[in-house]
Amino acid sequence: MIDLLAEVLGEPPAPDGTWEREAVYVSAAALRRRIPPHDLAARVRAVPGVAGAEVRGNGFLRIVVAEPGRLVESVTPPDLPEPAWPDFPRTWDNPGFVVRYGHARACAVRRWAGALGVPLTGFRPELLDGPYDRRVLRVLAELPGRAVSRDPGWESYLVRLALAYHDAHEHAPAVPVGDEPVRPVHTARLRLAEAVRVVLVGPERL
Repeated sequence: MIDLLAEVLGEPPAPDGTWEREAVYVSAAALRRRIPPHDLAARVRAVPGVAGAEVRGNGFLRIVVAEPGRLVESVTPPDLPEPAWPDFPRTWDNPGFVVRYGHARACAVRRWAGALGVPLTGFRPELLDGPYDRRVLRVLAELPGRAVSRDPGWESYLVRLALAYHDAHEHAPAVPVGDEPVRPVHTARLRLAEAVRVVLVGPERL
């Protein structure tokens, strides 16, 4: 859906707010393209998955999406070299460790899911609605805009994504715990982990 929004707007919209309760994007595309904002808002409302689009007083569009989890379907690996972070110390004070460990954890989820029978198919994006899932989605939503930015700030972005994912990994696991059965939410979180895996950099194991 984010791809369709970017196509209609002529540029990726920027996520706004925390996404804790509502997944919101903002866009200045109407001003930049010199298109009547209300005309562009009407076109945005026609994009599948858009719950609403309104024009702010400054001409910016405020866009609400119904299922933010759907954005994981369009995440692609960014073309960036691995930052020159030191390997040690392997502590939370080292941003390189934070990012590489996040990548290794996302890779481990794929292995565990395979062993426990969590399928990749049957993805229901509306299930990525918990606070930890939404925090990861909020950071992932920045990816398209950063990819076309002249100053993407990749290093700080990777750290923020990794930290959000560490919290989700611990508090909203993608695989069953104990005797818990496999449920559709595990598939949804597995897809979220896959999106994180392709964005973060690092080895498969630490």
